[in-house]
Amino acid sequence: MKAIEVLKLAGGAILVAASLHTNAQTAQPDPSTATPGTTASPAATTKQQAAQTRAERRAANAANRRLSRQVRSALARDGHISVANITVRARNGAVTLQGSVPEVGQIDRATQAAKGVAGVTSVKNALSIRSVGT
Repeated sequence: MKAIEVLKLAGGAILVAASLHTNAQTAQPDPSTATPGTTASPAATTKQQAAQTRAERRAANAANRRLSRQVRSALARDGHISVANITVRARNGAVTLQGSVPEVGQIDRATQAAKGVAGVTSVKNALSIRSVGT
């Protein structure tokens, strides 16, 4: 072999060894293999917090949907409320009723029916009276 080829091979081997050594020093420890009493890396903690936040948000959304269904069922069970044009929105116990009803008396009945559902903390009534021709 020529001397230049030997130097190229030696230089390449040194570069590979140096890059492996540098990579080994900067690699973060695996949090799943951490021993008790050690802290997880900030990246792992952030991922765990993000996953927990997503799970909490999903649970809150599911609770809001469940409460909306319960309020809508209560309105339908009343029998004196036309629920066809009523939209129920719930957020952390606060319920908003939107849409229209054919009679004035149904607005107050809808509010009272919604307040009677367990888990409802407040009711915002944004219902209007529907015109006779519509």
